Amino acid sequence: MEGVSVRKIKKICVFCGANSRKDVAFVNAAFHLGEVLGKRKIDLVYGGGKLGLMGCVSTAVAQHERQVLGIIPSAFTINNLVGETCGKEIKVATMQERLVMMMELSDAFIALPGGFGTLEELFQMISWAQLNIHNKPISVLNINGFFNGLLSFVDHAVKQEFITPRARKILISATTADELVDKLQAFRFESDPALSKLKWSPSSSQKEKLDLTLRL
Repeated sequence: MEGVSVRKIKKICVFCGANSRKDVAFVNAAFHLGEVLGKRKIDLVYGGGKLGLMGCVSTAVAQHERQVLGIIPSAFTINNLVGETCGKEIKVATMQERLVMMMELSDAFIALPGGFGTLEELFQMISWAQLNIHNKPISVLNINGFFNGLLSFVDHAVKQEFITPRARKILISATTADELVDKLQAFRFESDPALSKLKWSPSSSQKEKLDLTLRL
């Protein structure tokens, strides 16, 4: 990365599946991502619990003595639904509050393979970046081509002029953890001139710092 200014990343939020039925390649990649974050002295923010790939990443980061923060809706903690969080845990009332807190406490975002919840979190962060609510890098770790179809669809939406080439740059991808973190550190946000005029005023309430109810 010689000659490229590096973004300082201290905490990365990882979105991924909690389903325990998973390919061994995904498990290995999740553990390896946690190891890479740990070796680079990067702390983890995630959805809490120990199920699926979320448990793999958080365990690996904790084993490298980095801080792990799980942000989890209180409803998920009833009857120990998702297992014990590896590290510190913050309970929130709603899914929206959870995502807002993840955004505020993280310097970058990585999505691993997952289902609708993972995709919702990924695209919510992308749309908020497009709306100039934040300027943090967002990415997918494309393990075994898992995100090939999604990336092709996004490129198709660009060709159909529903997504601008500038907005397309918001979503970063790589096939290895080291390459992905390098790309996150090298990311330079390019805001849309029109959308950059939007003003998002903080609220006086600690629980409602931003009004993020807008949907595209």
